[in-house]
Amino acid sequence: MDKKGQGISINVIIVAVIALVVLVVLLAIFMGKITIFDIGVSKAASTLLATKQITYGIGCGPAKSEETAFTKAWDAANKEDNEEAKAFAEVSFEEKIDQCKAVDSKETCTGTCQWR
Repeated sequence: MDKKGQGISINVIIVAVIALVVLVVLLAIFMGKITIFDIGVSKAASTLLATKQITYGIGCGPAKSEETAFTKAWDAANKEDNEEAKAFAEVSFEEKIDQCKAVDSKETCTGTCQWR
């Protein structure tokens, strides 16, 4: 008796492998785009921070910890697309800049401010 075995044909296996490869490639592309988006968001916060740093001038300005806190708050608000939170982070940081700029001597520039 000549009976053919029943199972998955070679064509089905080849199509499944090709589909799996395509899925992996699409996943890699998608994950890469997400990473690029995160980098872009961080660059936006860094650019905004650099703009704010120009206003410090020579003298007392916010410490690195304050700058880092601002960047993190702005990044989080930007990722959530929350305009109110972005505005709040920016206004809070500008208030901190103003507090530090009000200090006129190196000796009194302490705490969350640092002399530049």
